[in-house]
Amino acid sequence: MTAPPATAGPSAALGQTAYANGLHVRPISVVEDSRCPTDVTCVWAGRLVVRSEVSGGSWHRTLELELGKSQQVADGALTLVAAVPAKVAGTQTDPRAYRFTFDFQGGL
Repeated sequence: MTAPPATAGPSAALGQTAYANGLHVRPISVVEDSRCPTDVTCVWAGRLVVRSEVSGGSWHRTLELELGKSQQVADGALTLVAAVPAKVAGTQTDPRAYRFTFDFQGGL
């Protein structure tokens, strides 16, 4: 299983900021990328975890967002919904190549 395809929505590279429905989300580092490579059959799908700075209004938090899992933020839920590039066996992803797509549902 691989990450879902990138969806239309706010996205950012490491160090850039995405505006997700009222939140500012800035991915700062990849904590873990153990996703199953696209050219391999895996028993476990793996995980992608991205440390991100999240702010809205007068508050600021640093969160570790896992691909496909929502986290409660303010009065809503923030989700890392997609990431590219997909992982390929035998290659190391250049951190500058990552693009992350976020979704925020709820209110501030």
